[in-house]
Amino acid sequence: DMQVLMSGGGSAQAGGSLRLSCRASGLTISSYYMGWFREAPGKEREGVAVFSNDGTITYADSVKGRFTISQDTVKNTLYLQMNDLKPEDTAMYYCAADDLYGDTLYFLQAPAKIQHWGQGTQVTVAS
Repeated sequence: DMQVLMSGGGSAQAGGSLRLSCRASGLTISSYYMGWFREAPGKEREGVAVFSNDGTITYADSVKGRFTISQDTVKNTLYLQMNDLKPEDTAMYYCAADDLYGDTLYFLQAPAKIQHWGQGTQVTVAS
């Protein structure tokens, strides 16, 4: 059974930091496109960052220079380090995994066919 289990998140002040983790079971993250999405109330789900199976990394413009996606293949875990947080980063964050996408930008922009999703974790940033 393939699963991606999330942890981390919570609350922070503007300018603060948080880290999200996504541990995969039943799949090898280095063989998958692994990414992070977020969904704020009243808004569509937005692609945040993706780590492809060939090591390509793509970020949404809104988080470039502030967020860092990484993975630990020994722990089979994906991370999202979020620094210099802003109130507009407040959202439910989701981890996602798929092995059929072939382009990181398409993965971020067209997530409808992504196979595996984490349960979601709330990130709240106070001003």
